[in-house]
Amino acid sequence: MTFIADRDLVSFRAELTGAALVEGDPGYDKARSVWNGEIDRRPAVVAVVAGPADIVTALAFARERRLEISVRGGGHNPGGAAVCEGGLAINLSSLDSVAVDPAARTARCGGGATLAQLDAATQEHGLAVPAGTVSHTGVGGLTLGGGFGWLTSKHGLTIDNLISAEIVTADGRVLRASAAEEPDLFWALRGGGGNFGVVTEFEFALHPVGPLVDVGFYFWPLDQGTEALKLVRDVIDGLDNGTHAMLVGMNAPPAPFVPAEHQFAPGYALVVAGFGDTDRHARIAQHIRDTVPPLFDFVSPMPYTMLQKLIDDSAPWGSLAYEKALYLDSLTDEVIDVITEYLPLKSSPMSTMPVTVMGGAFADVDDDATAFGGSRRAGLAFGVVALAPAPDLLEVDRAWVRSFWNALLPHATNSGSYVNFMADYEEDRVRAAYGKEKYDRLALIKDVYDPENVFHRNPNIRPTLR
Repeated sequence: MTFIADRDLVSFRAELTGAALVEGDPGYDKARSVWNGEIDRRPAVVAVVAGPADIVTALAFARERRLEISVRGGGHNPGGAAVCEGGLAINLSSLDSVAVDPAARTARCGGGATLAQLDAATQEHGLAVPAGTVSHTGVGGLTLGGGFGWLTSKHGLTIDNLISAEIVTADGRVLRASAAEEPDLFWALRGGGGNFGVVTEFEFALHPVGPLVDVGFYFWPLDQGTEALKLVRDVIDGLDNGTHAMLVGMNAPPAPFVPAEHQFAPGYALVVAGFGDTDRHARIAQHIRDTVPPLFDFVSPMPYTMLQKLIDDSAPWGSLAYEKALYLDSLTDEVIDVITEYLPLKSSPMSTMPVTVMGGAFADVDDDATAFGGSRRAGLAFGVVALAPAPDLLEVDRAWVRSFWNALLPHATNSGSYVNFMADYEEDRVRAAYGKEKYDRLALIKDVYDPENVFHRNPNIRPTLR
């Protein structure tokens, strides 16, 4: 643990509107906790900030003492980037307000808000922004890495709906980035991760959604893998922009809609979310049932906020976690062979294989319009996630994740992956995620806003000056 003199801590606390917590203080353990239960780092001090001025103070305090700095929004990053050992962690959890302007269809959202808070506030007005699939995810980290969700096919990524962002840079400047102000920084924030400062507020464009949406959940056992996955491929290829889908290799949940005899069974789930055309959603359901009848299914309208929480239980807070990801063009026969070989080899019933369809409005955006780490051509964001209740089981499935990923790599679009799904931040993988042109542009922007690489606990963009 880094030593901080008592007089320095007293002075720091006096300058903050928020709180400065050290080990032994009430609230310290909660303030340093993150979603991945494998991460158990103890910062020398956690600054629970009340606004941009507190962040300016915290950054100056840490830099004067050469403390490592981390930033915690929702704490959901799988690599635990939000918390550092022996340094200063900036905790944004108090900045969680969401203000909606229903007439303008916009929302201003604090950098410490969760998706559940954003969804609840916007749905009061029948509005939403594409934002993730697990409701306890933080808005900040999700947005800065790109952000996809059930609305991506219809309205693009979260960053495609970002209007502006308030950010505190490493040297203590408080800036507003938008298409008109600091446009290079605005470009970088839309996909470049937490490399450029601490974002205290996001402004989003909203879209009419719900309150009810059509949802179908279909589940096949492992021994139907090949035929089920070929059907999934057919369904995915036929989706329109008003329908989104996710394929998940998982154990069936102990949910009320799952027959008791099938709960916890390993297999393949397809979740289809329809926004608007109920008849088309019904035709998809009938096609699935007629072609490869699922072991069980659940097809029903549900509130959009419930859809946003549908798979929360598959990634409970405190799970021991590790993941890797890549992009695929499609579920080719060769990819299906890899999936059906490797998915049955997982040991933990919690471990999963989330595959998100990236098409529709996502693919309508030019590759260079944002800093998103990946191509905008239609395809699949493929994740392999080890989740376990105990360290020994995590280690077994960590090896499973790596072997599964290596088997998929020859079929990948490129060697890059979605940066929000990275648990390891190997420099070559980060460079591959962005590609040379984007990475080089991001590095030049890093030179302007963080030339000393203060914000490096992330899929890091190195400034060219270092």
